[in-house]
Amino acid sequence: MRILAFETSAKAGSVALLEDGRLLAESYCNTGLTHSQTLLTMAQELLKTAGMTAKDVEAVAVAAGPGSFTGVRIGVAAAKGFSWGAELPCYGVSTLEAMARNLGVWSGYVCPVMDARRSQVYNALFHTDGGKLTRIAADRAISLQELGEELKKLPEPIFLVGDGSILCYNTLAEGVSGLVLPPEHRMHQRAAGVALAAWEQICSGVSGDGKALCPNYLRVSQAERERLAREQKDKGE
Repeated sequence: MRILAFETSAKAGSVALLEDGRLLAESYCNTGLTHSQTLLTMAQELLKTAGMTAKDVEAVAVAAGPGSFTGVRIGVAAAKGFSWGAELPCYGVSTLEAMARNLGVWSGYVCPVMDARRSQVYNALFHTDGGKLTRIAADRAISLQELGEELKKLPEPIFLVGDGSILCYNTLAEGVSGLVLPPEHRMHQRAAGVALAAWEQICSGVSGDGKALCPNYLRVSQAERERLAREQKDKGE
């Protein structure tokens, strides 16, 4: 099955094409342009370079969060629009799981981290043994202090992935001896990991329901927090 995958959860955006678990092509852009400017153009050029068209795609996948609220919305909207027009299954995957799958064949723990602001990171935890990935902790927003206390207890190397890796390493390395920063190309969000996570769902018999796909932000946006605060204030007056 050929999967077209989108990754727009952070500053960099990427598109990948996977066929039966094998990466055929990937395009990555970290120039500061918005995803709305680059994403669909990247997808069109990627398919053209691979000698294919939209008609050759059999499923669509997207990093559905957590991540940048705007970025995740753009990616999910693009994936749903592409799949709806072509009547294709559409798979939303955890941004954090996709990052963990990008790491490759290592042994130890994989700790995806994204800067969530307000002294928190978006985080999950996996164990990898020769490429076999097992989830240890669910996707969550957690303080760096709390995360550090958890990581201190782990007996094997802990590979940091995601755009919060350097922040996490610089903050926690003194107290957590097992932290490892992978090579740059293995550290950040990429659409190849999204495609691999979707392929895992397909192999497990999961059906991709694009209509039910919604972003997973893990916490409310700043605008929503302000709205709730105003409503609470109005109730108190």
